Amino acid sequence: MVELKTPGEIERMLVTGQFVAEVLGELRERARVGVNLLELEAHVREKIRLRGAQSCYWDYSPSFGRGPFRNTVCLSVNDAVLHGLPFDYALRDGDVLTMDLAVGIDGWVADSATTIVVGTAAPEDLRLIRATEDALAAAIAVALPGNRIGDISAAISAVAHDYGYPVNTEFGGHGLGRTMHEDPHIPNAGKPGRGYRLRPGLTIAIEPWFARTTDRVVTDPDGWTLRSADGSRTAHSEHTIAITDDVPKVLTLAR
Repeated sequence: MVELKTPGEIERMLVTGQFVAEVLGELRERARVGVNLLELEAHVREKIRLRGAQSCYWDYSPSFGRGPFRNTVCLSVNDAVLHGLPFDYALRDGDVLTMDLAVGIDGWVADSATTIVVGTAAPEDLRLIRATEDALAAAIAVALPGNRIGDISAAISAVAHDYGYPVNTEFGGHGLGRTMHEDPHIPNAGKPGRGYRLRPGLTIAIEPWFARTTDRVVTDPDGWTLRSADGSRTAHSEHTIAITDDVPKVLTLAR
């Protein structure tokens, strides 16, 4: 069931979104060559504790994971793209790192992800990251009242096609608000004019992610981390937005 939020509830989600953006910004600065993923996890855990917030990942036990998840941030390196389980790994020069964070504050959730290159960046990695960012911007631009979920999905896949990247439709965006995952599901490929009609008060996470040369993923032995099936590098960008009477409101944009 899709729950539309009131303007007041969206403002409460914005508070959470600003916290998520702040923490991800700090991670971007801290993710340097030699830094251990567990150090980044510890930083997020402490930030959440000090804020009196709640991690949406801690104890998360969906059907596709080997739950419960016992970390507060997803950290995915190189060919890993989603649900990366932080482990004892020191970042290396040229690593591609995706950081995905979902938090609740006073009962309202926000979710965002960003991908960076640690140290020296290869042009092909920057291009892949830019593709996800362009796809996210294109999807947000069509998230207007009266349009449909298919318009968002089609905007993402059109950017992927322009860049020459395949698209996986198993994992995509989703509604959120009181919990991390609500209806509707938002695939990263679709047809314009199809699906649920966008209405003011709808709050969704849009999250294009691409692997360079495959649309298939495999799961690590940890039961969580999803990697490109052919080992090619990956990238992921995500924002939480609210549909309004006018332009979409990005709740996880750093201010």
